[in-house]
Amino acid sequence: MKRVIAMGLLILICFVLQCTLFHGLSFGGIIPNLLVVLAASFGFMRGEKSGLITGCISGLLIDIFFGSTIGFYALIYMYIGYVNGKFHNIFYPEDIKLPMVLIIGSDLFYGIICYILLFLMRARFHFGYYFIHIILPEIVYTTLVTLFLYPIVLWINRKLEAGERQNEKKFV
Repeated sequence: MKRVIAMGLLILICFVLQCTLFHGLSFGGIIPNLLVVLAASFGFMRGEKSGLITGCISGLLIDIFFGSTIGFYALIYMYIGYVNGKFHNIFYPEDIKLPMVLIIGSDLFYGIICYILLFLMRARFHFGYYFIHIILPEIVYTTLVTLFLYPIVLWINRKLEAGERQNEKKFV
């Protein structure tokens, strides 16, 4: 139960920070995608199911408040969480290289899918411009914020796992 509450609070806090604080700290209209960091982090820390659920809830929040249709961003974030969950077996908390590479790849995937489905389908063929002015700066900004956000998420996950192990020992 603690994990569900903690995940819900983390998703809500990251959503609020992304929409308020970082919106004010935007560079050229580019803000870091904290919810991609969160969905990817829970994916490779906890597995496919946890990443999928975190991504779904994160995407639904984006859909409800900013999307034109319900489910578009939820599906993208679900894929991000699920695919990152595939790397759960090779994840080591001490090594930050794998999480950084996966988060950069997830943000790149997010940007390219949004371009294809939101712009390319409407005959806007300026991928080079979109990549240089939107996708690449968002990846850089998200990566910089990840350096500060990821250790916090990792610490929370470790505390929750320690509490879960302690509760398991009580019942055995």
